[in-house]
Amino acid sequence: MSVVKKMMIALVGGLVVGIGFLFLREQLVASGQEGSWELINKLLFQDITVPAGVGAIGIFYIVGQIFMRGLQLAIVPLVLVSLSLAMCSISNSTKLGRIAGRSLAGFLAFYVFGAFFGCAIAYMVKSMGFFNVTLPSEAVMDAQTIEAFNPLAVIVNAVPSNITSAFSTNNSILAVVVVAIVIGLCLNQLGNKAEPLKQVLESANEVIQMYLTFLINKVGPVAIFCLISRTFAIYGVEYLAPAAAYVISAMVTLFALTIVLYPAGIYLSTGLNPWKFLKKIAKVGVFGFSTNSSAACLPLNTRTCIDELGCSEEITSFVLPTGMTINMNGTTVMHMFAVTFIATSAGIEVTPANLVVMAFLSICAAAGTPAIPIAGTTMIFTVLSGMGWTTEACLIGYALVVAINRPVEMALLPLNVIGDAATNVIVNAKEKEIKKAVYNQ
Repeated sequence: MSVVKKMMIALVGGLVVGIGFLFLREQLVASGQEGSWELINKLLFQDITVPAGVGAIGIFYIVGQIFMRGLQLAIVPLVLVSLSLAMCSISNSTKLGRIAGRSLAGFLAFYVFGAFFGCAIAYMVKSMGFFNVTLPSEAVMDAQTIEAFNPLAVIVNAVPSNITSAFSTNNSILAVVVVAIVIGLCLNQLGNKAEPLKQVLESANEVIQMYLTFLINKVGPVAIFCLISRTFAIYGVEYLAPAAAYVISAMVTLFALTIVLYPAGIYLSTGLNPWKFLKKIAKVGVFGFSTNSSAACLPLNTRTCIDELGCSEEITSFVLPTGMTINMNGTTVMHMFAVTFIATSAGIEVTPANLVVMAFLSICAAAGTPAIPIAGTTMIFTVLSGMGWTTEACLIGYALVVAINRPVEMALLPLNVIGDAATNVIVNAKEKEIKKAVYNQ
């Protein structure tokens, strides 16, 4: 059985089992049998790293966390090695500049269109009164203690003052990209003098690819089943009801954009059959939905682009790692809905002019968002701060979004990773390096 079929089975199975446990939990709590659910939760789902997890086993939690940490372990070396080799392999500086320019133009175009449709639909839903929500009276969550942050600081933080600090955390991937580009350009200019270092990087790349292939093929399906099951089993339905309009409208918009925006972009810019692209890249979207991490999708996305879409390995090794870092247009679409929902629920009138400013702030913030789970939700507060919407009511609204945002975070990942692949196909087509026979198979 192929790994794609295994992932699909794991995804569907996880949804069924997770929703089944959700209903079981509600039934047990309603009948006064909280102790039975507590036992099930400690055995399967409990986070064992928190004080409440002392004495728990948390089988599903352990399996999911080992897989996600294993993927995150490879993020920094993967970006560093793949981008350095990509810059080094493109010996023609004119071609390199052209590829970089086309990649950035593609990412920006998808950002703008995604933000436009996100703004339009969020404003329409708000105007219909669906975001008029009575906020829960609970205290503001700890997540609101994030300090105010100017999204433009991403530009400064992209250049690290200390190379080891940039490599020590997955939250500084943009800095790693800059270092990788510098190394690659220097290797490119030095030529044969830098051959020993290039060979080391190539060997490291082989090791990383072998490791990720094993992790995704052998551990991935089981981990996806555990992650999806746990997400829905412990989900707070008490929060879902009052904010269903936000969750449903955001998820529907994200899925609709995934199957419309990128095929349309490919067809209009290259003339290639968009449905062949969508059919082949679907498994990458499924994997992104399951893992909730752009970085985790990079190996599968790379293989799909080269082996099934006929893209050049040289261009792919530049476009996809760059896109994984800065192309977070799904996050921007989510921000449009989340900030509009929060402001409206807090009694603030959101105007079309506000939405334009929100879109600009969100694009700046999203470009510096780490390619790890839940990062996009954290950056909602950055946009709120940029708009000056930090009243207590806004913070309570943000607390509500943090509590319910997991399904929306999962839905935005396909938009991010498929956007990287779509840009890669467009750049390859413009450079006339796409193998159309492979693409059209």
